Amino acid sequence: MFPVLERQAARYAELEKQLQDPDILTNVSRMLDIQKELGTLVRIANAVRRFHSLEDDIGAARMMVSEETDHETREYAKAELAQLMAQKAELSVELEDMATAGDSITRGACIMEVRAGTGGDEAALFAKDLHDMYMAFCEQRGWKTEVLEFSPTELGGLKEVVFSITGDGAFHALQFESGGHRVQRVPETETQGRVHTSAATVAVLPEADEVEVNIRPEDLQVDTMRAGGPGGQKVNKTESAVRITHLPTGIVVKCQDEKSQHKNRAKAMRVLRSRILEMQQQKQQSERSEARRTLVGSGDRSERIRTYNFPQNRLTDHRCNLTLYKLDRIIQGDMGELITALLAFDREERLKASESGLT
Repeated sequence: MFPVLERQAARYAELEKQLQDPDILTNVSRMLDIQKELGTLVRIANAVRRFHSLEDDIGAARMMVSEETDHETREYAKAELAQLMAQKAELSVELEDMATAGDSITRGACIMEVRAGTGGDEAALFAKDLHDMYMAFCEQRGWKTEVLEFSPTELGGLKEVVFSITGDGAFHALQFESGGHRVQRVPETETQGRVHTSAATVAVLPEADEVEVNIRPEDLQVDTMRAGGPGGQKVNKTESAVRITHLPTGIVVKCQDEKSQHKNRAKAMRVLRSRILEMQQQKQQSERSEARRTLVGSGDRSERIRTYNFPQNRLTDHRCNLTLYKLDRIIQGDMGELITALLAFDREERLKASESGLT
């Protein structure tokens, strides 16, 4: 077993005991904090417990095989032992992933940000295509999405969009979408049929809760303003838009999607907590080792990770040298093969790093 998982399973057991304490049951705030932490550990704890239970069953089956004198009963015990060993091998792979993938495998929610890059109107249209692709993929997986910030252009593109995704395995599946996405295609406004290149950037942030990231009110500068639409026209007459600056880090978040200032502030705080958590995690990764910075990619938004070539119906991911000639289907949300390949490549790289001592 992996010591880190054993410690997390022990922590889960400790928290379960705390919830039986009458003093904690009367402290609503403390009880909610414990329940949130339990939620982040439950998958690991259950897997560790299943592993230990399998080990006990395997021990009992081996003893039966070695001591049983009846041929028929002994053959039954052998078959049961083989089945238990297969289950243990399968569970070992799952535990290995949990131990080496950090908390990405146990996180359900994330926040995605898609922004138009170089390329003017075509870049904004490409950003809209990426947003639609992710939304279609989430719908296929049964994940819930919520738009937190939406800035359209007059031609139907997107300057930027920020949205949350909630569902089992959402962050784990989409974590490697962070980076620069490049598109090569003939714009609708191009009369001579020339291929243009433009870009968009994507960031995938693990959604943080108040327990993970504690933000002090005195560290915030909150400004309100009127929300604006495409071309700068006013979309309402009240100061419902909210801009929050986190003074210690300099992170700025703006939200104007809701007509209610209170709702915009709540959404902005969700994004702010996630950006602070991302900053903390990147700092920890760089402190551990430059060579370990998730070997699929650093998540740096300036890193070009993928090219979408529409004339050739080709998608190329430059990190794992994957090329798929079904861009028309991928852009409609058929991302399964791409996601699976990235996760498999990352797992191989993490295991290599673990074997060579790069942690």
